[in-house]
Amino acid sequence: MKYPIAIEPDSDTQAWGVVVPDLPGCYSASDTGIDDAIENAKEAIALWIETALDTGAAVPPPGSIAAHQANPEFAGWVWAIVDIDPAVMDDTIERVNITLPRRILARIDAKARAAGESRSGYIAQLALTH
Repeated sequence: MKYPIAIEPDSDTQAWGVVVPDLPGCYSASDTGIDDAIENAKEAIALWIETALDTGAAVPPPGSIAAHQANPEFAGWVWAIVDIDPAVMDDTIERVNITLPRRILARIDAKARAAGESRSGYIAQLALTH
């Protein structure tokens, strides 16, 4: 997925600001340059998408730069495209093999039972909440 980003050039008093017009509230910045601003935007987009998926919210598709450039709010801003790995939106179940000491597995299993979860469900819930 390729999301357009609007980059507000830095000045003597402010950093490079980045807005992702297609993802409400998704923004980023950098004090060190436009390249870092773009990298920070990639992280912000991935986190925005992850949060939306975790809360059951819809993830809007990317729009076109041309459509966003018509918005006077972004006059004079620099535009770039950020390529986001589609795997961040993939909820396909995948079997994995992990290696843990038996004592750790026993603790996980006990906590999973107490929570009314399977081992996999418990580990997934921990990853989403911590």
